[in-house]
Amino acid sequence: MSFLDKHKILERRATLLLVVSLLVVTIGGIVEIVPLFYLKNTIEKVEGMRPYTPLELAGRNVYIREGCYVCHSQMIRPFRDEVARYGHYSLAAESMYDHPFQWGSKRTGPDLARVGGRYSDEWHVQHLIEPTQVVPESIMPSYSFLAKTPLNYANIAGHLKANTVVGVPYSQDMIDNAKADLEAQANPDSDYDAFQERYAKAGVRDFDGNPEQVTEMDALVAYLQMLGTLVDFNLYNEAENLR
Repeated sequence: MSFLDKHKILERRATLLLVVSLLVVTIGGIVEIVPLFYLKNTIEKVEGMRPYTPLELAGRNVYIREGCYVCHSQMIRPFRDEVARYGHYSLAAESMYDHPFQWGSKRTGPDLARVGGRYSDEWHVQHLIEPTQVVPESIMPSYSFLAKTPLNYANIAGHLKANTVVGVPYSQDMIDNAKADLEAQANPDSDYDAFQERYAKAGVRDFDGNPEQVTEMDALVAYLQMLGTLVDFNLYNEAENLR
């Protein structure tokens, strides 16, 4: 019996084909996954990375809820044109605390992996309220309601605790002070020294220009303004050149 004849037996018996297919996929999966358990770390170590602050984490939730990831990736690929436009290519370590991560290749708008610090808070607020006022050709819808919607952060401590289950290194101190840290980051008049000790390089200010309340706009702008700002790529490039 030739190989083709044997293959016909599989093609004509749906149950047998299903069983063999599952067997092949299982073996392939084991071959790919098992070696990972023997590696000490599958993500290269990069200095500067930290978990999101409570306010940034809340902003990331707004970002995902509103579907921003549908039009904006957070993955700069290692191609000359992408690096020239957006900055250093994305590192796996930059998404190590993302659940889920925001990598992708679909871009209706620009990649946001390095958007932090490129524009002022006022620019981001205006862009979210009326995109065409700052980018005339933009097709992004208005998110003006974010500036009027108080941020619901009653259970932010629980959110941090849930993230620890999947490996995000929030300490008990961070969890206990989650609500106070969120409020401190959005209020430059607060006592935020302890907050900045817990979260290095975290900006403290009224992000949306409305000091009366902490809004979803505050949270989203805080999240956008930290993207790509934690890693010092000058040091990273020097280390790469020495290799």
